[in-house]
Amino acid sequence: MDLDTVGFIGGGNMTRAIAGGLLDDGYAAEKIAIAEPVEAQRVSLQEALPGVFVSSDNAAVVAQSECVVLSVKPQIIAAVCRDLADAVQASNPLVISIAAGPRIDDIDSWLGGNIAVVRVMPNQPALLGKGISGMFGNRATSSQQLSAATDILAAVGPVVNVSNEALIDAVTAVSGSGPAYFYLLIDMLAKTGKQLGLDEDAALKLAAETAFGASTLARDSGESMDELIARVRSPGGTTAAALDSLEDQGVRDIFNNALTAARDRATKLADQAHQSGKDE
Repeated sequence: MDLDTVGFIGGGNMTRAIAGGLLDDGYAAEKIAIAEPVEAQRVSLQEALPGVFVSSDNAAVVAQSECVVLSVKPQIIAAVCRDLADAVQASNPLVISIAAGPRIDDIDSWLGGNIAVVRVMPNQPALLGKGISGMFGNRATSSQQLSAATDILAAVGPVVNVSNEALIDAVTAVSGSGPAYFYLLIDMLAKTGKQLGLDEDAALKLAAETAFGASTLARDSGESMDELIARVRSPGGTTAAALDSLEDQGVRDIFNNALTAARDRATKLADQAHQSGKDE
């Protein structure tokens, strides 16, 4: 990674995951700084991430960081950015936002303008280092900075770069919200398995481990989903009966509608963040 010091504004779970991932990857603790307003959280961070600089002073973290990761709730990001505008303009860091919703132009404006801003949508499995993130950088972001941002997020899983910012809303629908779809499927498989006579623990283990194995094959086999399905689906067999039933009930349309609703909601939240930032 080309950037020297990475600073985080906000010390929540995603900050802990990314900072912890950087440490696990061999990044020096003294090159990581975290600003967190709650004293108990600061103590906890210092215990969990020994050697990392932890402070209540957002501006102090920005002043020493070549990259600043905004890891705060979308509802407060405008106010946080405006408070940091002078410090950011003075040090001109790369800024990475992992806040869901606020758009790059708004973040850049709140920070005073002409700042390299990368917007990222990570997902919940990043907390275990098993996430995936979608990423887009503005015109002020150099290829070296985009590469550095990719390296930082890669500490918690693969990174997919998208060609325009609007596609971050699609990333949100597919992978940002995506874990919940799989949890729902696992829950449905387990509960139906229980209805079919399995005990609760066995049904949940069968469902969860099946999801894990299938997703690993989907990621690593190099085969298409149609090819993998065909390997399980024998003509006239049990899998064919189940999949035919799902197709008859319009399962593809159901998922299409669900993801479109998630994408549209992400767009609306970005619009609301834009308006809220103007009103403050």
